[in-house]
Amino acid sequence: MDAHVAKTIAAKPKLVQISTAYGKQQEGSPVLPRNKYIAIRDEKPKSKEEAQRPEYKTCKYTTEAIIAEGSERGEIHKVCAYPDCSIHHPSKQTSTDDAKWKAEQEKQRKEAAIANTTGIRVLAAIAAAVPVRLMKRDLLFILEKLVSVMDENRVEMLARQHGIRQMRNDGGIGKTLVAFVRRADEGMLSRLMVETAILLGASRTNAVTVLRDAASTYKVDTDAISLKVKQEFAVKEKAELTKKSAEKSVQPKVRKSA
Repeated sequence: MDAHVAKTIAAKPKLVQISTAYGKQQEGSPVLPRNKYIAIRDEKPKSKEEAQRPEYKTCKYTTEAIIAEGSERGEIHKVCAYPDCSIHHPSKQTSTDDAKWKAEQEKQRKEAAIANTTGIRVLAAIAAAVPVRLMKRDLLFILEKLVSVMDENRVEMLARQHGIRQMRNDGGIGKTLVAFVRRADEGMLSRLMVETAILLGASRTNAVTVLRDAASTYKVDTDAISLKVKQEFAVKEKAELTKKSAEKSVQPKVRKSA
């Protein structure tokens, strides 16, 4: 089920992740609790009174979501997760329009991108701090066993972290990664082992907590990495705005020349 959910989200990055449990959303988690969305029912209402209920109506914000936590895990449902929707959240109705909705979506996308990039940088910094402790024979044995129980999504994540790309007819990314592992020295095997342990731990519990514990163990400054990532995104965003502004100023000249 872990593999199915991960593969579905990887195939559809914009898919909303939801939980069937009520409560507060955990820090850094993309999963929305039950009180943060309205599930749209597939069946038709049985009466006029029932037809007036929000769960039997659709809106322009209705989108697909996957149940990432709780009962019916892995199933796809239609939901409305926009808090200011006048149809599904009438008590919160405001004068907001599509521009505000798009701005909020862009903000969430940017925050998720910063969080993901920060996590990858922290993982790389932790790996760089891992010392050589075991013999190569021991490291190789343990690492191959750990990789064998990882789902395909995390195997690909670990492979990309080290610049490994799958070749045609080579038996899959898992086989390519194992071949890389068998050629690695003790230092690389140690780093791979710690990275694999973090990825496996993150697949079974809160990923933010696992990464934070690892960073603390290897004395990695996560705040500094997070700040640097935010600065890089800010520079990139500024460059994109400058480019768009330049393109707009060129267009009138082109039309006049034509």
